[in-house]
Amino acid sequence: MTGPDESEPETDSRFSGALREIVSGSAVISILAVVLAMVAGAILIALTDPTVRAASGYFFSRPADTFSAIWQAVSGAYGSLIQGSVYNFSRPDFVDGIRPLTETLSFATPLVAAGLGVAVGFRAGMFNIGGRGQMLFGAAAAGWVGFAFDLPPGIHLVLALAAGILAGALWSGLAGILKARTGAHEVIVTIMLNYVAFYLISYLLSTKGLLQAPGSNNPKSPGMHPNAIFPRLLGPQYNLTIGFLLVIAATLAVWWLLNRSSLGFRFRAVGENPNAARVAGINVKNTYVFVMLISGALIGMAGANQVQGVITSGFTSGIDAGLGFDAITVALLGRSRPWGVFWAAILFGALKAGGFTMQAVEGIPIDIILVVQSLIVLFIAAPPLIRAVFRLPQPRVKLRPRASAVQGKKAVVTK
Repeated sequence: MTGPDESEPETDSRFSGALREIVSGSAVISILAVVLAMVAGAILIALTDPTVRAASGYFFSRPADTFSAIWQAVSGAYGSLIQGSVYNFSRPDFVDGIRPLTETLSFATPLVAAGLGVAVGFRAGMFNIGGRGQMLFGAAAAGWVGFAFDLPPGIHLVLALAAGILAGALWSGLAGILKARTGAHEVIVTIMLNYVAFYLISYLLSTKGLLQAPGSNNPKSPGMHPNAIFPRLLGPQYNLTIGFLLVIAATLAVWWLLNRSSLGFRFRAVGENPNAARVAGINVKNTYVFVMLISGALIGMAGANQVQGVITSGFTSGIDAGLGFDAITVALLGRSRPWGVFWAAILFGALKAGGFTMQAVEGIPIDIILVVQSLIVLFIAAPPLIRAVFRLPQPRVKLRPRASAVQGKKAVVTK
C-alpha cells in the first residue's frame, strides 16, 4: 500500500514537469521575445531622446535628472503607443476613445490573411517569400473587377474578392508547379516572381486602356465601384470593414485545414519529412502545388482587402505597402499556428497604429517601431538566447517509444 510520503514526490514531479513544459513552450518564448524587443526599444528611445542626452551631460552632479528624463521619455512613448492603438483616454466619450482599437484591427486585417498564407507554407516546409507579388496580383484582379464592371450589390463585392483570391493563388501556384516539376527552390522562384509582378503591374497601371484611370497620365487605377467596396463594420466613423470578419473566418478555416483535414495532415507530413511522406504514399509533388495555391489564395485575399477596404479611390504599384514581408514576421511570431498568427497580426497592427501617435505626440521616429519589429524576428529566431536571458529551462526531449522501452529494460537489468 502506498503511503502519503511516497505519493508526494510523484505529485511534485508531475507539477514540475507541467511547469517546465509551460515555461519552455513556444508561446512563452514568443511572448518573452516581444518583451525583450520592447525593452530594447525603450533603450533606443532613451538614447535618441534630446532631453535625456541633455540631462546626461551633468549626470554625475545630478543623476536623478537623467533617470527622470529616461522615465519621462520611455513612459511617454509607450503611453502614446497604447493611446494610439488601444484606447484614447483623452477623448470625452467611448465612441471616440475606442477609435484607436478599430485602427489596430484595421491595420491587422491584411496581416492576418497574408500571415496565414505564409504560415501554411511554413507548416508544409515551404518558404513562400512571394507575398508582395501575390498581393499585387490579388489587388490588381480585385481592383479590375471592382472598377471595370457595374454589378448588383453583394455580387460585385463577392466577385471582386474571388478574383483577388484566385489571382493570388494562380501566381503562387506557378512557384508550386516549378518546385514540383523541376525542383526549383521556392525561395528563389517567389522572390523573382515578386519583381515580375511589380514591373508587370506597373506597366499595366501606366498603359491606357488597361489598369490606368481614363484621362490620367499617372500610374494609378480608377476608383472602385461603390458596390465592390467592403462595408464599414461599425459605421462610417470607423475605418474597420467586414474584411476583419473575413479574416476571422479564414483563421478558423486554416485551423480546420491544418488540424482536422486529411489534406492538412499531408501538408504537415511533408513539412516534417518529405521522404517519409513519399514512402507513406503521399504525392509530395502535388502537395507542393496545393500548398502554394492555398498560400497564395490567402495572400491574394489580403491584396483584395487593400483595394476593397483600405485604398478604394484607386491603387498604385505600392498597394502592398510592405505587407508581404511583414507577413513573414507575423507567421514567425505566431509559430505558424493559425491563432498564433492572428494574435501576432493584432500586435503588429497595434505597433503600426500606435507608432503614428508616438511620432505625432512624442516626436519618436517611426523607425523605432521598425527596429522593435526587427528585434522581435531576431529573438524569435534565437530561442536559446531567450532562454539564456530569462534563465528558462531547456525543453524536455521526448523519447520515441522504442528508445524509452530500451531504457526501461536497461533500468530493470541494473536493478
